[in-house]
Amino acid sequence: MAFQADGRWPLRGGKTGSCPDERRDDMSEHTPEIQPPGDMDAPEPAGAGREVELKLLTDPATLQRLLTAAVVTRHATSKGVVRRLEATYYDTPDALIARQGASLRVRRSGKQFVQTLKLAPLESVLQRREMEARVPDIALQLDALPLSDLGAPFATLPGSELAPVFITKIRRHIQVVEFGGAVIEVAFDEGTLSAGEKAEAVCEIELELKTGEAGALYELALSLLEQGTLHIGVQSKAERGYALASGTLPTAEKAFATGIGPADTTDEAITKVLNACQRHVMANLMAAHHGRDPEGVHQLRVALRRLRTAISLFKKEVPASALQALGLDAKRLASALGPARNWDVFATTTIAEIERANLPGVDFAELKSAIVPPRARSHQAVRADLVDLECTRFLLSLGRVIERRSWRNDIGIEALAVLTQPAREFAGRGLTLLHRKALKQGHNFRKLRPTARHELRLTLKKLRYGAEFLLPLYDRDGAARKYLKRMSRLQDILGIDNDITTTQSLLREVEESTSSPQAHKAIGAITGWQGRDRLETAEALRRSWRKFIDVEPFWLD
Repeated sequence: MAFQADGRWPLRGGKTGSCPDERRDDMSEHTPEIQPPGDMDAPEPAGAGREVELKLLTDPATLQRLLTAAVVTRHATSKGVVRRLEATYYDTPDALIARQGASLRVRRSGKQFVQTLKLAPLESVLQRREMEARVPDIALQLDALPLSDLGAPFATLPGSELAPVFITKIRRHIQVVEFGGAVIEVAFDEGTLSAGEKAEAVCEIELELKTGEAGALYELALSLLEQGTLHIGVQSKAERGYALASGTLPTAEKAFATGIGPADTTDEAITKVLNACQRHVMANLMAAHHGRDPEGVHQLRVALRRLRTAISLFKKEVPASALQALGLDAKRLASALGPARNWDVFATTTIAEIERANLPGVDFAELKSAIVPPRARSHQAVRADLVDLECTRFLLSLGRVIERRSWRNDIGIEALAVLTQPAREFAGRGLTLLHRKALKQGHNFRKLRPTARHELRLTLKKLRYGAEFLLPLYDRDGAARKYLKRMSRLQDILGIDNDITTTQSLLREVEESTSSPQAHKAIGAITGWQGRDRLETAEALRRSWRKFIDVEPFWLD
């Protein structure tokens, strides 16, 4: 199922010769480019408010059906109202505003005009800061907003350079409902977004929190999901408009910092870590679905593994059923991404690295042609999984668990006591358990079989992600860098054994699908090349293990 050109979800009723597997994911994460979190506690600039909103994408038929869904009509506070909205979005020629993750628009509703500056999303995927002011017409009135309170670059926006970039024309049916202890404005939007000669349809439902807890947004969305086909909208109208105007494709995002600190309790640490994981997952859905850049599938897979690690780390002492259910769903989705990631790395990295060696008499052209169909099928499977209703249900459930702090439920007194403890106490126990598990699995390292080495590698992966999550709780940067560096190096080399196993599985599939002598010759060259790698790295692997077991865990005083 092809990705739609308008950017919406489609709807339906190392080492040379190393190969495609999770070790490639590890390598890009050794020195992770962790993005800083938004400051949830930062004071609001004068005139600024916070918008808390969940966007759901759908099709026109479903939109009309959900207008009269029982979950809406039963909880409605009035008959609702219909408005026609027209908005013009402005920016400089070099997209100064867009590069800040912000948008500046003037919207007309009837005879009223409202100018709005929306800032980059905060730590929560639902929240953005915004400034609004009434203006006399559709033209910009920069002095109507207290932009000086925001500092650069907004305080010095060059008004003479601001020009329309795109417009939206929306027919909005608004219904206010009381649901889940909250008051929510439900906006059923249908219309168009246009930039010059280019245009795309808009068909979505916006759930905006007016009062109450944000968890109610996810609960209402889950109820709507039972009535029709919906997908979480990960782009605002502004982001879609900029993409349409510039012709850019969705890009992958690396992990976000958790923002935890030494003063946090375990409960606060769980919230912040899961928030960061959720942001990482949501930020990569479109890039993974689009499939043009292999980094999209890779980063979504990394995000899901980090989420699973966080859940596994916390549920040892806080065994909430809500966390366990999320872990299973994340595992299922991550597994579905595996084949696409394997084919991507094999096509873009493994073959290219060996091809650069210029092996005499070996031509990789036929082999590269033979892997096109299975690679395409693997990405088609990814797209199908990402638009499946079970994926939407998982993402909505993840948001609900975070916003409702559902791990506080269905646990005993001891676990509740853990939640109130300083996060550093919990972190030390959790990391120590993982470290000891790794040492136990690596006992008598020289005699470990490939399957046992693979299990050790997975434990080290969990240990590294856990250490990255909890590192801000400790003021031992030098010790932490040394520990993570040695662990990462060990993971690199351990990955080679698993690389070979994964590569051979892919090569067998290609071997059965082609009779080309050149392709079979290339397959033999790759097999021999990686067999040599295993022999050459055996001693390096033993040295790396010894260095790892000698390093002091940075969380120990």
